[in-house]
Amino acid sequence: MGPFSKKQADVEAVSSEKPVYNNETESGEYIPDEGAVAAETFVLGDSWYAKTQRLAGKFGVEQRGIERVPSDERSPAHISQVGTMWLSANMVVSSFAIGALAYPVFYLGFIDTVLIILFINMLGIIPVAFFSTFGPKFGLRQMVLSRFFFGYYGVKVVAVFNILACVGWSAVNVIVGAQLFNAVNSNMPGWAGIIVIAAATFLITLFGYKIVHTYERYSWIPCFIIFLIVIGEFAHSGQFSNIPMGVGKAEAGAALSFAASVFGFATGWTSYAADYTVYQPVNRSRKSVFIWTYAGLIFPLLFTEMLGAAVATSMASNGGTNVYMDGYTDSGIGGLLAAVIVPPLGRFGQFCLVILALSIIANNCPNIYSVSLSLQLLARVSQRVPRFVWTFIGTLIYCAIAIPGYGHFESVLENFMLLIAYWLAIYEGISVSEHVFYKRGMTGYDPSIYMDKDKLPPGIAAITAFCFGIMGAILGMAQVWFTGPIGKLCGTQYGGDIGFELAFAFSSTTYTVLRYFEKKHFGR
Repeated sequence: MGPFSKKQADVEAVSSEKPVYNNETESGEYIPDEGAVAAETFVLGDSWYAKTQRLAGKFGVEQRGIERVPSDERSPAHISQVGTMWLSANMVVSSFAIGALAYPVFYLGFIDTVLIILFINMLGIIPVAFFSTFGPKFGLRQMVLSRFFFGYYGVKVVAVFNILACVGWSAVNVIVGAQLFNAVNSNMPGWAGIIVIAAATFLITLFGYKIVHTYERYSWIPCFIIFLIVIGEFAHSGQFSNIPMGVGKAEAGAALSFAASVFGFATGWTSYAADYTVYQPVNRSRKSVFIWTYAGLIFPLLFTEMLGAAVATSMASNGGTNVYMDGYTDSGIGGLLAAVIVPPLGRFGQFCLVILALSIIANNCPNIYSVSLSLQLLARVSQRVPRFVWTFIGTLIYCAIAIPGYGHFESVLENFMLLIAYWLAIYEGISVSEHVFYKRGMTGYDPSIYMDKDKLPPGIAAITAFCFGIMGAILGMAQVWFTGPIGKLCGTQYGGDIGFELAFAFSSTTYTVLRYFEKKHFGR
């Protein structure tokens, strides 16, 4: 049911003067929600918002935006739905691409690549699983929940970063899918593949939470089968090359930079983790949510990234014509995969590539669904724009970014992964510090005040710590366009990226100290 469900029908039938609030505590107490009140006011009238929402409701489109999800609207769906959500979102060619870039971009050996993939993913997904447990407990979206860390106004800064991340993720992912289409049909331009994938993603996210979860519950299956086929054909080709591990400062720098990219991909779901558990029953075990989320993430990430790293070793062969390197040069990751399965499987191999290209839909659904929620959080005016309208606008924007970036995928992916790692390390440093030292666990949260700016933290400590985190990222970054003074010391010519480590350390330390004085002065 949407935000204007059974209670809304009662409002329309009984009274148009005093709205019934559609938020409640676990005990059934109704909580005034300014957003819900504003939304109900518009629905009861004849504004464009009301007409649009009523029309959307007729087609089963989720109408709820950032308003809190009350306990009586929670879904009885099995907890496994949480795991399959992330299983499908990561059993995709995008995560394969992360592992595959270890050799052509970072020149790493196979064993060191696999070890980095293993340990960094195990670390990076912990915050995603942790914050997923907040959804059933409070019924609040991740960015709305972040008001308890950053304050009512400070969270708007975080929401802007999350919007940029969602749009950026979508643009990067859709480029990979378009490369696969191009590998199947060289006459299909990159922009055409981008539009096909974007349109399909929009249709699914248009209907909201329930349809996204339904799609993600099954879409991993064909992708998993095709990746198994890739393993079999690549093993049969005998082209695997155990590239030896490098040594010295250059190896250390490359390993650190690759680790930052892997971390950025793994932890990239943190800023909207709770968005996909808010409809779980309020009494759902936090332990089970954590385990299902962690399992749903760790398996596809390790499986696809390690497979990508293994297949990429074929490009290191120096004997004769290297069809794998040629495929990668012509069509990127799509060309590399095509070199593995098209020659031995022919038309069926091309069909497999098309399915993998469409797997990007599963990866982009969470991005485009969540970007609409962050946009609603920016201002009262933006909240009055229905979620599905923002979804459409977000789709147009990431297509406009992806089409010109199609020919520069490697640099776009590497730089974007590193930037994601920076800002989310800052977000995690501040939010985890607040949870551990000041909220002291789940009992420290009062969900009834999530709209009350006078009871939420002022946000001064959080924004100041955010700035210090940015400073830490700048000092430790190693980007093509800039290498920080500390980053330079961690490698040779290109340095080594330790931006996310310093960003976390700077933000968490600064916040822990400043929050003490902020809370002492303001009392909240």
